[in-house]
Amino acid sequence: MPTTTPCPLCGHDESRPFDTRAFRGYTIHNRICTRCGLVYQSPRMSAEELEAFYTAEYRRLYQGNEGPSPKDLQVQAQRAQALLAFTQATVPSVQRHLDIGCSAGFLLKAFQKHYGCEVRGIEPGNAYRQYTQPRGLMVYPTLEALLAAEESPFDLVSMSHVLEHLPDPVGYLTVLREKLLTPNGWLLIEVPNLYCHDSFEVAHLTNFSAHTLRQTLRQAGYEIVTLRQHGQPRSALLPLYLTVLARPTQMPKPPIRPEHFVAAKRKTGIFCRRVVQKLWPHKAWLPLPEG
Repeated sequence: MPTTTPCPLCGHDESRPFDTRAFRGYTIHNRICTRCGLVYQSPRMSAEELEAFYTAEYRRLYQGNEGPSPKDLQVQAQRAQALLAFTQATVPSVQRHLDIGCSAGFLLKAFQKHYGCEVRGIEPGNAYRQYTQPRGLMVYPTLEALLAAEESPFDLVSMSHVLEHLPDPVGYLTVLREKLLTPNGWLLIEVPNLYCHDSFEVAHLTNFSAHTLRQTLRQAGYEIVTLRQHGQPRSALLPLYLTVLARPTQMPKPPIRPEHFVAAKRKTGIFCRRVVQKLWPHKAWLPLPEG
């Protein structure tokens, strides 16, 4: 059964309705925290329901089948190249790379080829995990399975379109910092941008702006080194995504800075998106691969 939840960022229990809509047979309720301004899904699936959802149902709901399609593989390949270009502009070398939510493993392969690094992945989807096996990738089904294997620490951990799916983003990022990331390592994250992306989907438990993403990382013990708002590989103009590189910090956890006027920023961003789509349709949305 769906369960109500306190704010995933500050833990505050008080919130107000922000958006309600239908999504592929589900009714999605998002609320905004009255203390920090984070927008998050509540009520939402329980932990057990989420585990079952990602094991079998997620890919079928979003793609029509459990296994990777040619179209999905091409989009993953394009996204991997964009993330590699973003990373190599800042990170000179990588020895060990962990990609959480690695799907078909394109990001792992791209980083392995460029940096010559050792790679590991985490992917809960059975069909996608099976797809990676003949390609020479070591992919675990869960974070717990990887921790049980007692792998050496990683100097790069990536999460591309994963953080928004997690019920406890601050707690998860803290575990990564404490147990899997080297003290001078890098964290690479990409999430949908609340102020341009459609965002409100059954699988998206948290909807980040640049501000709330920064606050989330700070609460987990990271400091953002660089942040980019962009649309690759889907758009040449729209800031659909937020991509960041962050590092662990020894600084004390700062107070959470609340975000204000969130609803107005969302409305303005979606309005600007519609204007851009009308004026420059071919640049606003780049063609998807066929298949």
